[in-house]
Amino acid sequence: MLSVTPDDDATLMQRVAGGDADAFTLLVRRLHAPALGHAMRILMNRADAEDAVQAALTRLWTAAARYDPARGSVGAWFHRLLTNLCLDRRRSVRLVTTRVSATLDDAWDIADTGPDPAQAAVARAQARRIDAAMARLNPRQRAAIALFHGEGASMAEIAEALGTTPKAVEGLLGRARSELKQLLASDAPESAR
Repeated sequence: MLSVTPDDDATLMQRVAGGDADAFTLLVRRLHAPALGHAMRILMNRADAEDAVQAALTRLWTAAARYDPARGSVGAWFHRLLTNLCLDRRRSVRLVTTRVSATLDDAWDIADTGPDPAQAAVARAQARRIDAAMARLNPRQRAAIALFHGEGASMAEIAEALGTTPKAVEGLLGRARSELKQLLASDAPESAR
């Protein structure tokens, strides 16, 4: 049984570096869910996100000895590792998104269990528009937006994850927001213009 405090990730990493499978299991439990959400926001595809998280966790196990607590937290180190794997995956694999559409006749058979179908439809349409616009952003811009708005990461944490400076992250976020705003405006339904 591990005798570490719940917040002592650096100690867990030392144990992982020494081959402690229990410490690795505990770190995986802490990191997996947020990592999957982060990877999905960058890659826009669950299967690819799961693959990236699996690769990042494998690398955490094999490269734990490279972690230097003086350079940042375990979470920031892992985020950088995962973000780089996601960006590499985006560069090497052209992701194809497909849209599934149903005919009007099929719509009669679809049951909506939500409290308000009209609001749910508007929310889904808006989410699809945002996802489509996000998919058109530069992968580094998408990663910065996902880290800042999706996970609440600080400029310093994003800079560490992307291997840049906080000032560069500010510029990256500014350009990403501007481009996202333009993409959403150009893709707005006629009634909303």
